[in-house]
Amino acid sequence: MIILKEIVYKVAIEAVKGSTEIAVNKIEFDSRRIEANDVFVAIRGTISDGHDFIEKAISLGATAIVCDTLPEVTVAGITYIQVKDTNSALAFMASNFYDNPSSKLRLVGITGTNGKTTIASLLYQLFKKAGYKVGLLSTVKIMVDTIEYKATHTTPDSLTINHYLNEMIEMGCEYCFMEVSSHGVHQKRTEGLQFEGGVFTNLSHDHLDYHPTFAEYRDVKKSFFDYLPKSAFALTNVDDKNGAVMLQNTNARKLTYALKSYANYKAQILENQLSGLLLKINENEVWVKLIGTFNAYNLLAIYGTAVELGIESFEALRLLSELESVSGRFQFIVSDEKITAIVDYAHTPDALENVLKTINDIRTKNEQLITVVGCGGDRDKAKRPIMANIATTMSDKVIITSDNPRTENPSTIIAEMEAGVEPQNFKKSLSIEDRKQAIKTACQLANANDIILIAGKGHETYQEIQGVRHDFDDMKMVKEFLQQMNK
Repeated sequence: MIILKEIVYKVAIEAVKGSTEIAVNKIEFDSRRIEANDVFVAIRGTISDGHDFIEKAISLGATAIVCDTLPEVTVAGITYIQVKDTNSALAFMASNFYDNPSSKLRLVGITGTNGKTTIASLLYQLFKKAGYKVGLLSTVKIMVDTIEYKATHTTPDSLTINHYLNEMIEMGCEYCFMEVSSHGVHQKRTEGLQFEGGVFTNLSHDHLDYHPTFAEYRDVKKSFFDYLPKSAFALTNVDDKNGAVMLQNTNARKLTYALKSYANYKAQILENQLSGLLLKINENEVWVKLIGTFNAYNLLAIYGTAVELGIESFEALRLLSELESVSGRFQFIVSDEKITAIVDYAHTPDALENVLKTINDIRTKNEQLITVVGCGGDRDKAKRPIMANIATTMSDKVIITSDNPRTENPSTIIAEMEAGVEPQNFKKSLSIEDRKQAIKTACQLANANDIILIAGKGHETYQEIQGVRHDFDDMKMVKEFLQQMNK
């Protein structure tokens, strides 16, 4: 039990009705999880409003309510705290409840459209190889040193973040690397956290189903850097036109990385092969196992972060050379018939273009490049024709298919993608609604030395259709079909 007054420290309180000296059990924002003596925080979500469940929370045993609008009728013996913003309140309360765990380790947040998962996951891998106990909060998984938990969101809710940060402290972790999404920042999930560093990757067309304009999407990303303390570092990709914008109002130490521009951390690609990259980073050469220009940027951000956190530069380069690719990020296999299949999470126009450019830079052009691509339902519709146009322009054959249609009709999504295919590329493309059949067809179309790219889902092991998640793994699927062909 903890005294209520202690967990509302730093919360912007507008009014209090009742006592804050009461002992409370835990904090909840889901009324269904309320138990005796809990605090219920009423969050206004996109689907439901927690204020509608205040009575239910009290009936289940809540003794304190945190809300932005006080109920017209209050219950005797219940403490009501009116706050300016319940999302922000929840973040500070969660941090206080767990005794501010982010201040007890070195927390680095990675934000941007593409590259967050790769950078966070490889920083975790690098610091583990350096002998440290490390935590990871990513889209793919949550790691508390060596213990793995399933991730449900790119940036979890404030309670979940602080719960796992506290577990990391208890396990003796010294570092934590965390993906920071625009949704997470906008919904104040990262407030109350003490970051030692922030990394910006790039900004391109994404999440415009959530953010009304690209400018808001950019500014939400920027606000993460605006609130970094003087003691932190802000490392940004200045080859991206929004890279410098991120640093405009930050109090943190300003640092840059780039392949094309002058920067604190500069790299040059000397060799780009399917087996890896030869990079020259700040005058020193290093061979790495990852491939493609986009990974050169990711590795440069990782190197810069490692050095800023105190790892000696030559040791950082040595550790960089040992890093293995992240699940669903340019993962590839080569079949007995010499067909290369690549699975990548590329689900934005920029990411798809980067992956296809990487493949085209490496290939000899004597082989076919067959791309399987779809777009998610209930998400930004504007990118659908753009992605189909990129795929058909940069590939020899394209199969347009389902991704996660969610509550939308897959045929509608596919039709909206097809609208982006230019007349000269019509013959290159075909549409197959069933994703399994689309992958099978790609394998049947492929000959020796051809390359198949399966884009969009990457590490995901499900396909979401009408609210139901069905088992589906692109890598397992393509392996199975290629093995059948070998037989």
